[in-house]
Amino acid sequence: MNGAPYFNNAGIFLIQTAFGFYILALLLRFLLQWVRADFYNPLVQFLVRVTNPPLIPLRRSIPGLFGLDLACLLLMLALQIIEWLLVLNLGGLPSNPFGVLVLALAELLGLTLQVFLWAVIIQALMSWFVRDPRNPLYGVLYRLTAPVLRPVQRVLPLFGGVDLSPLIALVVLQLMHMLLIAPIRDLGFALLRS
Repeated sequence: MNGAPYFNNAGIFLIQTAFGFYILALLLRFLLQWVRADFYNPLVQFLVRVTNPPLIPLRRSIPGLFGLDLACLLLMLALQIIEWLLVLNLGGLPSNPFGVLVLALAELLGLTLQVFLWAVIIQALMSWFVRDPRNPLYGVLYRLTAPVLRPVQRVLPLFGGVDLSPLIALVVLQLMHMLLIAPIRDLGFALLRS
C-alpha cells in the first residue's frame, strides 16, 4: 500500500497552514495601517512584532506609495506564489507562471474579503455583548470594519434603532466573493492547464 498521497496531503496541509497564518498576519497589518488603527493597541503591536523581521529590510528598497505599504503587499504576493508553487508541486500539478500569479492574486483578494466578512460578524456579535471602547479588540474591529460598514450606513437608515448595515455588508461581501474571486480563481486554474 502506497502512503505517498497521505504524506502529500499532510504536506499540503502544513504548507497552507504555515503560509496562511503568516500571510494573514501580513494582511491584517496592511489593512490596519490602511485604516489607521491605533498602533499602540496590544493586538496591533503583536502583528507588528511578528511581521517586522522581513518587512524592515524590504522597506529599505521598496518605498510606500500613497500611504500604502508596498513592501507588505509584495511580500504577501511573493509568499502566496511560493505557497501555490509548493502545493502544486506536492499535488503533482503543472505550474504555469501566469496561472500561479492569477491564483495568488485570487487567494489574496479572497482572504481580504474573508477578513472583512469575519470582522463584520465579530463586531456585530460584540456589539450585543461588549460595548467597552477600551477593549483592544473592539477598537481594532471598529476601525477595520469602517470602510465596509460606513458606505452602507450612509444609505441605509436605522430600523427601529437596529443597524442592519452588517447584514447588508455580509451579503455584498459574499456576492463579491462569488462574482469576483471565483472567476479569477477559475481563470488561474484554466491557465495552469494550458
